[in-house]
Amino acid sequence: MRILKYISIILFTGILSIACSSDDNGTPMAVNEEEVITTLAVTLTPDGGGTAITLQTRDLDGDGPNAPEITVSGNLAAGVTYNGSIVLLNETETPAEDITKEVVAEAKEHQLFYTSGGGLEITTAYIDTDSDGNPLGTKFTLTAGNPSSGTLTFTLRHEPTKPNAGLSNAGGETDLEATFSVTVE
Repeated sequence: MRILKYISIILFTGILSIACSSDDNGTPMAVNEEEVITTLAVTLTPDGGGTAITLQTRDLDGDGPNAPEITVSGNLAAGVTYNGSIVLLNETETPAEDITKEVVAEAKEHQLFYTSGGGLEITTAYIDTDSDGNPLGTKFTLTAGNPSSGTLTFTLRHEPTKPNAGLSNAGGETDLEATFSVTVE
């Protein structure tokens, strides 16, 4: 009986110490909430001046029943190089929150990718980089090739592998993806 009593006390003490142990070192874990992005606005300004082309997608209800509003202000001119800039907004807040600032501040954890499809003849090049010299993508150049049409997709990845050889091997999670129908004339 005495041995059973000691075994019960030892088991109870062991269970109590496990249940009351704390892995908390007193420092709360930082939570980096995912950005809410309702609007992507791309401005393409011809190198040397001229009328800018804007591409915008706006989805105020997120995954709600309404489709995003997608606009393209005009066609690209063949052989012209455009200076591109991207603005990301959260328009569920008043005033709208500029998410671009957060993406730039966390440049090592983000990258924008530009992909063309459907025969669209363009080339792109990154202008801005993170502190390690890896591409970020809020600023870029786009050169329109021969007359053509197709799609231009902008993808924002969170925590991609850097450096990478493009979207296909970047990894990470997609924060935003928007596709526009574009024509080069």
